[in-house]
Amino acid sequence: MSKVLTDSELEWGKSSRSVADRVVSLAGQPEPSAGTEATSAESERAAPAQVPRFREVMPSNETRELERHRRHARFHQRLLHSSRIQQLLGLLVTVGVPAVLSMRWGFWHQASQAQWFTLIAAAMAYLVAAVAVQNLARLPRTQASLLVMPLLTVSYGTSWLLLRLLGIEFFGTLLLGSYLTAMVLFTVGYLVSSPYRRLRFAVVPHGKAAELCQDPRVDWHFLETPGLEGIQVDGVVADLRAGLSEPWQRFLADCTLHRIPVHHATSVFEQITGRVYLHDNRLGSMQPDEHYEVIKRCLDVLGTLLIMPVALPLMVATALAIRLESPGAVLFTQPRMGLHCRPFTVYKFRSMYVDQQGGGFTRDGHDPRITRVGRVIRKYRIDELPQLLNVLKGDMSLIGPRPESMDLSLWYRDDVPFFHYRHVVRPGISGWAQVEQGYAAEVDEMCRKLEYDFYYIKHFSFWLDVLIVIRTIRTVLTGFGSR
Repeated sequence: MSKVLTDSELEWGKSSRSVADRVVSLAGQPEPSAGTEATSAESERAAPAQVPRFREVMPSNETRELERHRRHARFHQRLLHSSRIQQLLGLLVTVGVPAVLSMRWGFWHQASQAQWFTLIAAAMAYLVAAVAVQNLARLPRTQASLLVMPLLTVSYGTSWLLLRLLGIEFFGTLLLGSYLTAMVLFTVGYLVSSPYRRLRFAVVPHGKAAELCQDPRVDWHFLETPGLEGIQVDGVVADLRAGLSEPWQRFLADCTLHRIPVHHATSVFEQITGRVYLHDNRLGSMQPDEHYEVIKRCLDVLGTLLIMPVALPLMVATALAIRLESPGAVLFTQPRMGLHCRPFTVYKFRSMYVDQQGGGFTRDGHDPRITRVGRVIRKYRIDELPQLLNVLKGDMSLIGPRPESMDLSLWYRDDVPFFHYRHVVRPGISGWAQVEQGYAAEVDEMCRKLEYDFYYIKHFSFWLDVLIVIRTIRTVLTGFGSR
């Protein structure tokens, strides 16, 4: 019998010194016979609770050199893979190289106030972009090299704009030189290190591990015996609820004691696919961070007010186009299920003819109910812009699970397990499932979409929202997920 590790002990990418003490097996104890069991409730209450004794699994002599099988375990490798070291070296290069080229060596003695302000602004812009890239790169299905250009551009552009608005004198060429240096450094760095960033896991082939460890973006090594001969791995993946035999438990204990992370199979599945494994769902994990929920509400209102000046002219032009093409109201309203399963009225631009009947949801392929203007505004998500009013009212958020109609919600409740638990957060104009999967109407598609929604709820955070915003912009530009 094996002890199940808690969620905090199975945290992605981390190994704790205390985990080794928890990978244990029950000491051999005689099992009580049926005749000795207490038969009355009084005797059960009177008897003190028997605390099972656990025996720590000690490392075996054959695995003393197991640490050699951990990737990037040498000192210089850990130094190069340290995010703080990378930030420090990048800061010295992106600020120092342009300063030396502009003012020669010893620039700190001869730099003017304007030049110092420029160097400080460049340093802050670089650090913001570096922290953002490193945090976003930890999220699933994220290619860090594709985030470099947009994040550096936004960060340095914001620094330039703030200097202009505050009336601070600065050198634009020096700031531009830092931006170009950072762009080259990031791009070359990620291209060179990309082969080393591909994850490599050893898999204990018992329980659900073999089923969940199939993603082609990871190098999986399925073990036949408890050992890591001939391979170096980032960690070991096992179904820790599968009742592993003592040799496999001893192997996992050896790995932990030699600082090779041991991951639960469903945790790895989540972090690679961006989906929660529904059959291993724990409702206690479906509680979002309430502190961030307050911050998120403030960001929703602020973001909506900043978007409105750009969105209003586009909304007026869309309303005129709808009115000129076909008779009927410009806005489409419908009851949707929102936070805590409370109904609310959602606002959208009408994209269908008013005299056409349908099945209650949009069909794939050509739908004769959709107008010509409707096809355009659906493809680029312009029909969602009136939902900014729902955000200001508090019915919705900018980011969250898609709000479904009341009829579909009741239908999915009967056919999709745990469907209603997606309403523990506010629905959003865009969300993790929308940018990863696109539109879903059938039950099988909704089950997959629910896995994405649960991942968002479970990992409810600022950086995940930032990644969704970036991918939403890609969706708007490419039309991915239109319906």
